[in-house]
Amino acid sequence: MAGETFAPIESGVIGMAGTGSPTVRRRELGALLRKLRTDRNWTVDYVAQQLLCSPSKISRMETGHRGARARDIRDLCDLYGVDHEQRLHLAELASEGKQRAWWQPLGLPYSTYVGLEAEASCISDYGLGYIPGLLQTADYARAIVKAAVPPWVPEIVEQRVNGRMIRQQILTRLQNPPRFQAVVDESVLHRVVGSPEVMSAQLTRLLEVSELPNVDLRVIPYEAGALPAGNNKFIIVTFTQPTVPDVVFVEGLTGDLYLEDAQDVEVYNATFWALSELAASTEQTRAMIASMIAAGGPTSGLAAGSGPLPGNQVQQFA
Repeated sequence: MAGETFAPIESGVIGMAGTGSPTVRRRELGALLRKLRTDRNWTVDYVAQQLLCSPSKISRMETGHRGARARDIRDLCDLYGVDHEQRLHLAELASEGKQRAWWQPLGLPYSTYVGLEAEASCISDYGLGYIPGLLQTADYARAIVKAAVPPWVPEIVEQRVNGRMIRQQILTRLQNPPRFQAVVDESVLHRVVGSPEVMSAQLTRLLEVSELPNVDLRVIPYEAGALPAGNNKFIIVTFTQPTVPDVVFVEGLTGDLYLEDAQDVEVYNATFWALSELAASTEQTRAMIASMIAAGGPTSGLAAGSGPLPGNQVQQFA
């Protein structure tokens, strides 16, 4: 399957998920600017005073939350005494950080995460409630989005589903597809989201996508016991660029967290690998899913329920 196109865009989906991300370019630029400052033992306040601007402007450029203008790069390079070659590199990153991203026309409220995901070298996804967004069928995704609290109008529902389907193309792109590692609880396979027919198609999709060489899907069986994570959902995003720090994305009911502190990231990495150790192997996981398909789909009862869990706008996309 390595050279084949997997899961073509379904009807109504627009756009194309490509490589390159203005979000990552801004973060890469910010990390370099921060290093230039800290190498000189200068504070944000000192740099702001020299450039006659606010400290928040410097901080937001260094965290990638704000793009840098050509004049900003010129002034910072002059202040830091940057050589010609590095000056050109910083200017290029600033220019790329202002480019229009492919996901902007979709109007997705989680554009920061999509920008990180678009250029990740590895995505480690853990969840208790749903199949990961990058592995969902459109009908499964639609059922989840419709369950949002408060509910969305049909146009927004389709917009969210379209965005999810486009994002999935990163797994099968020809150039540098990310490694996708997913760990889910067994209850996710049994929960009937949408309808038995929707779940049957979703299980078939999981079995197919798990054959991709860059996808590692593992299920934690019920008998594994207590889980070493209280979070219902978190995703670790890793990059090849040494200047771009890894990010942990944590979904919440009233807001999301983006954790970049090295100690925080290490805790989540250790937790993810502990969860992976509890999970069935990829081969056992495929056998489990194949057995469920052969038996006619998810079983009723157990800890499963018969529909999607209620959530809000920001919790159900990833």
